[in-house]
Amino acid sequence: MQSLEIIAMLNVEAVRKDFPFIRPGRVYLDSSSSSLTPEPVLARMLEYYRDYRANVGRGIYAASRRATDEIEAARKKLARLINANPEEIIFVRNTSEAMNLVASGLNLRPGDKVITTIQEHHSNYIIWLREKARRRIDLRVIGADALGDLNLSEIHGEIEKGAKLVSMTHVSNVLGVRNPVEEIGKVCRENGALLLVDGAQSVPHMRIDVKRIGCDFLAFSGHKMCGPTGAGALYIRKDLQGDLEPLCIGGGSIEDVGVDYYALRAGPYRFEAGTPAIAEVIGMGAAAEYLMDIGMENIEAHEAELTREMLEGMKGNRKLKIYGSIDPKRRNGIISFNVEGMDPHDVAIDLDRAAGIMVRSGHHCALPLMKEVLRIGTGSVRASVYLYNTKSEVRTFVETLSKISESGTGGAG
Repeated sequence: MQSLEIIAMLNVEAVRKDFPFIRPGRVYLDSSSSSLTPEPVLARMLEYYRDYRANVGRGIYAASRRATDEIEAARKKLARLINANPEEIIFVRNTSEAMNLVASGLNLRPGDKVITTIQEHHSNYIIWLREKARRRIDLRVIGADALGDLNLSEIHGEIEKGAKLVSMTHVSNVLGVRNPVEEIGKVCRENGALLLVDGAQSVPHMRIDVKRIGCDFLAFSGHKMCGPTGAGALYIRKDLQGDLEPLCIGGGSIEDVGVDYYALRAGPYRFEAGTPAIAEVIGMGAAAEYLMDIGMENIEAHEAELTREMLEGMKGNRKLKIYGSIDPKRRNGIISFNVEGMDPHDVAIDLDRAAGIMVRSGHHCALPLMKEVLRIGTGSVRASVYLYNTKSEVRTFVETLSKISESGTGGAG
């Protein structure tokens, strides 16, 4: 990484030099979908393939021992990122797999109450619909107002009436709104309920402390936090691990096997059957280290300033419909919107053609929120910022969007 110090403000120009994807003519505003990957992370992954390409936990020769050590070093870095113990970090492919592991692995019984919300990404919604059909759980979906804000009193009431689990997102991937997971965690602990937090949109962007939140499970993905695709992590509170059935068992997860019995290993390894995505896990660990070296507080402050500038620039455009609160203090760097009279996909295409601006368009894997709360069947356009974006890029986005909304086209198609 370029020489970066933890300072009061993020040195964005130094950061940008680490990202080979960034070049003239490209404005990447789709990090909530998947973030860019810096050279130090790529270098660590290539180092594995070039210098110690071997399986982990399988050999006693030097290359295999080093690969194993690097995997365990990554586990420690990810634990430090969220203030957990290393043995509480489980390697998975992504947030979706992590939440599936919890949903399938818990001993849910008919009538057990599970609480989720209308804000959720499909990965934290349809898993509970499946459990409702399969195990006849009592599923409660918490609604939201026109801004997408959850009915917190309803959540509290449902927990206090008896709930097995609350499963909710920390930050909405559509609205960028931050949910009070610490408050919910406190109510869960007081009433004996478990808390699963979808941290896909929070772990990469702010300081996370699982002990302060009081959650029992936290899921997040490497590719949203400057790491590679194919690697994610699930925090499982240590004393709960023995009660959770793994999604997959086999090599690496076994302590002993006989003709008619088997015993699983203790700790995170019981959930990590088979050969892991070794380079990707090492890369995810390197990404965690990269972000911590810059400072999560610095990243959060930088994104807050970009979000404020973007919202200020968009608010005066009468042809834009911004979804969620326009108060930048209430949201992360995610802004969903539509242009009057235009399909969201056409807006995204025009932004790309006119100025190389890359945004997401569609339903953002949150159809219940789109249909029931926001009432937009065609979806929306979504712009999202991260540590490598600049005010200049935000201004380019706002100016280009203004021209598109005025003319109905970006003028380049």
